[in-house]
Amino acid sequence: MGAAVPGLQSSSPALVREPFAAVASCVCSGRNWLRLPLRRGDGGGSYGVKWIGRAGRERYCPPVCSSATVPTRLWDGVAEDREDYIKAGGEELDLVQLQASKTFEQPKIAERLQPLSDETLDLVVIGCGPAGMCLAAEAAKQGLNVGLVGPDLPFVNNYGVWTDEFAALGLEDCIEQTWGDSAMYIEGDSPIMIGRAYGRVSRTLLREELVRRCAEAGVGYLDSRVDRISEVNEGLSSVLCTSGRTVKSRLVTVASGAAAGRFLRYEPGGPEVSVQTAYGLEVEVEHYPYNADHMLFMDYRDYRCRDPESVDSEEIPTFLYAMPVSSTRVFFEETCLAARPAMSFGLLRDRLHERLEKMGIKILHVHEEEWSYIPVGVNLPMTTQRQLGFGAAASMVHPATGYSVVRSLSEAPLYAAAIARALRVSGGKATSSNSQEAAIEAWNVLWSGERKRQRAFFMFGLELILQLDTPGIKDFFVTFFQLPEWLWKGFLGSKLSSVDLIWFALATFVIAPNALRFKLVKHLLVDPSGAKLVQSYTGFGGGGGVVSSKSTDLKSVKGI
Repeated sequence: MGAAVPGLQSSSPALVREPFAAVASCVCSGRNWLRLPLRRGDGGGSYGVKWIGRAGRERYCPPVCSSATVPTRLWDGVAEDREDYIKAGGEELDLVQLQASKTFEQPKIAERLQPLSDETLDLVVIGCGPAGMCLAAEAAKQGLNVGLVGPDLPFVNNYGVWTDEFAALGLEDCIEQTWGDSAMYIEGDSPIMIGRAYGRVSRTLLREELVRRCAEAGVGYLDSRVDRISEVNEGLSSVLCTSGRTVKSRLVTVASGAAAGRFLRYEPGGPEVSVQTAYGLEVEVEHYPYNADHMLFMDYRDYRCRDPESVDSEEIPTFLYAMPVSSTRVFFEETCLAARPAMSFGLLRDRLHERLEKMGIKILHVHEEEWSYIPVGVNLPMTTQRQLGFGAAASMVHPATGYSVVRSLSEAPLYAAAIARALRVSGGKATSSNSQEAAIEAWNVLWSGERKRQRAFFMFGLELILQLDTPGIKDFFVTFFQLPEWLWKGFLGSKLSSVDLIWFALATFVIAPNALRFKLVKHLLVDPSGAKLVQSYTGFGGGGGVVSSKSTDLKSVKGI
């Protein structure tokens, strides 16, 4: 919610800048399937190139940006399929990459961590975002020999968090500004006060803290992108880097962002990926019409002041999110909670400017422009594969809210402990069967039967949100924040057990207006996500069930 602000994830696609032409070298499993010259304005550049690979699997090459103001860019390599292409940015790929290519003065990882040695490692973590760095540090604390591999790039998104959640992670010193309460507007001029403090995270301080943790734990570092991962003799994996370096390790964890189809396999089927998009501006204004002591969590009011009957039922709702730095400097963001296909940045930009104009907010100076793109409701990774995942690469983004960072940071210690335990149980000698067993054990902790039931519930919520019109989404959020605090806080933070979520559903049904109740019942009975939810809870059709599932939950390995 609030796009990249609370739903932080690490996604650092490689950039190839060529002003007038580019060559798409589509590499799949180390082989060149297609080499095609593309020029700005070509049909292939506008819509991408699709073909069938030798294995009969559809392949997709992302489009070249045809904007006159943004340099042509290609995603390094190729999207493994259409789903991976959408995760990478889809039709908004050029602006997603522009956001990722921002430069800020932040500490360099290579200046703080020791260079990666040539010895065989216990664990390689690919990706230097918050999820990857936190996992690397925690795994090293478990006594593992850990290497971190990825480009030494700054954190570029504006991050916002509930202050109590960041304090629980020992990261309260990384918050640069705090608001004592958060406000939400649905109708009229009276806000709904959420009663929860919100904070803006310092990108620099967060990165400094995570780098410090890696340094203290003894994590080694290699500044390079990864070309591919292959299995070698004696149960080891080889990480082949674009720098020419090859790193051997017993296990590899991919934490390089949602578009990880090049390295990880995902469950087939399911609905197409949905996306939370947001367009933001940090600006100087003449005046700020809201209370600057409060963070504006959501303003769902119709800034056009239209008759509700005249609003197109197919219009996708968006809301205003704002963090006032002062009474005249504000970070505004127009956010689409979820859409399939993704709502374009162009439409969000137009809505934001129109909203600010209608509200009489005059922009005096623009400090920063932001494009936030968060895939939600993606398929789960296959938990029988040799390579591990974490963060957005492991589908840990909350399907119904876009939240990601707090879950990744909070689960890193437990997941690291599970990996260490699995490696110890598999024995000191690396063999193919031992490494495979260790990977499966770790996967089953990250995505236990309990976690899969929770996810089925969140996917049900996502599909409901996608179908709600503006009045419906307003009813939903008014109902949501009327729930007992432990329920709505737990839902946002992925803290509710599968049993707690049943209470959440019952309480929502009791409080909701009749129109929303009808939609909830219809959604449960008609939408495929309803059938999957029932299946996951009952165990019919192989879903496991609340009682029958024997998978290990993260909580069971705490303290290992």
